[in-house]
Amino acid sequence: MSLELFNQLEQKVTDTVEALEMLKLENEELSSENAKLKQEHEEWERRLQDVLSKFDGMDSTNAS
Repeated sequence: MSLELFNQLEQKVTDTVEALEMLKLENEELSSENAKLKQEHEEWERRLQDVLSKFDGMDSTNAS
């Protein structure tokens, strides 16, 4: 294998490792954001259930 081919291979390996590290960081950021969004979704769902239960309470009061 010529030195030039070896240098090209080495550069491609280095580029690939750097790309993988960047993807790993991006994955960590997206996982963190996903966890935050899930938490917000759960909070909205809980609040919606509270509002719906208030409407149910009003319906039972009016039906009496």
